[in-house]
Amino acid sequence: MKVPARDSKYSFNLKIFKLHNDKKSSASTHASLASTASPPTSPMISTKRNSWRTSWRAAIGVGQKSKSVNNNNNISDDKNSDNMNASLVTENSNESCSELHLNPDRIPNIDDMMSMPWFGMDIGGTLTKLVYFEPKDITPDEQDREAGILRNIRRYLTKNSAYGKTGHRDTHLQMDNVEIRKRRGSLHFIRFQTTDMGNFLSLAKQKGMAELVTTVCATGGGAFKFEKDFRDQVNMKLAKFDELDTLIKGILFADMHNSTECYYYENAREIVKSEKRAFNFSQPFPFILVNVGSGVSILAVYGPDNYKRISGTSLGGGTFLGLCCLLTGCTTFEEAIQLATKGDNRKVDKLVKDIYGGDYNRFSLPGDLVASSFGQMHINEKRCSVSREDLANATLVTITNNIGSIARMCALNEKIDRVVFVGNFLRVNPISMKLLAYAMEFWSNGTMKGLFLEHEGYFGALGCLLQFNGELAAALSDSLDHPQPPNTSTTQTHSGADPSISPSAPTPATEKPNDNTDSTSR
Repeated sequence: MKVPARDSKYSFNLKIFKLHNDKKSSASTHASLASTASPPTSPMISTKRNSWRTSWRAAIGVGQKSKSVNNNNNISDDKNSDNMNASLVTENSNESCSELHLNPDRIPNIDDMMSMPWFGMDIGGTLTKLVYFEPKDITPDEQDREAGILRNIRRYLTKNSAYGKTGHRDTHLQMDNVEIRKRRGSLHFIRFQTTDMGNFLSLAKQKGMAELVTTVCATGGGAFKFEKDFRDQVNMKLAKFDELDTLIKGILFADMHNSTECYYYENAREIVKSEKRAFNFSQPFPFILVNVGSGVSILAVYGPDNYKRISGTSLGGGTFLGLCCLLTGCTTFEEAIQLATKGDNRKVDKLVKDIYGGDYNRFSLPGDLVASSFGQMHINEKRCSVSREDLANATLVTITNNIGSIARMCALNEKIDRVVFVGNFLRVNPISMKLLAYAMEFWSNGTMKGLFLEHEGYFGALGCLLQFNGELAAALSDSLDHPQPPNTSTTQTHSGADPSISPSAPTPATEKPNDNTDSTSR
């Protein structure tokens, strides 16, 4: 069977993101091949580069019988599958996964090892995001050979837009005519609350997914938290990938395949008049990346595999939802946002004019800027007059102010003028997007621009799917020629929250999409 050449680019997504340098090498130049194995620019990436071995072992089920799988490209019965595993891998009981040896005479085509259906999962603290690739180039012969279970799964995922109580497919985000591993099809974007993971696993078992899929590529903290549940309930392994690696790869892939992926707000200083406009992100580097999930991580990105985490805050989307549930009695993010769009934070916050009686002219601070979030709630009269909507809006303004303030300071420190905001906090949330756009524009005197992306919170799951495919292909080639010792590089610590960071004062905000008053830090 076909073995990927050493100097090939392995897969199209590796071409795009250049995870492996494509340097033509002679057969005798092994040293130069070894030198390109891990780019020196990012310790996080160099460590991750060796992790394909662990994921690959899980993907092929070393030491276990392989499940019989019918897919779009290949059909193998249980006997052939068992024989393949027996002769494919030989390993010493004392050797690490980085010393895995492959029998070059029995290396299968990579398609044999990545059976349909193809998924990428990002299991976050609040939401789980699922990206599903639906092939559209199925030939009549493939259709005849395709397993009925696989057809049923595809039909269920693509013909419905709601699954259970909290599962939703964002049909407006669907990407068509996308090529992945030489297959052309559509990408579907599905989300559900992470608290419903048990229901998701039950559904996967009910639909027969466990009979087809042995390994699911996953990222996010939930990939560790729910690993045992996947194994015990549906007999699936989780091939885990770094959430920041996959985030960046997903962003770059989406922008390359969607000409209107990136956008900004024109006339950002006038929120009523600000309008969404496409932004050319074809030359993206460098940029500040602000990932707003349950918490917030902020990265400085200098290249596809050259970035660092520079800051973060524990006050993110999870904080907004939690406080809104406490203050207003709402139960979902969508309900909290709906309340916020009808509220007025000026009834809750203390403004500059409440302190100075008007504008603070010495520092050019308009009177409608927020001086103290929730600063009027110590007054009983004010507290009794506010509505649920006002409290929700003030909460949204407070969280957004904090994010905008930290993002701007990070951009200044790194001397980068483009700030990209992503994450599910921005989903159905134009208020925050316009506030963030205002903050970047106003406080930088037009030298900084706030940018946004259509697929918001799905980039981790998308990048996970892409990286899984690429890592498998790279594993086959690298293991044949240059088995590597365990990598001892130190990875950079990163999490969704950084409790040590808190703003000294709020940044721009507004009460409603049609209100022109804002708040900012001094």
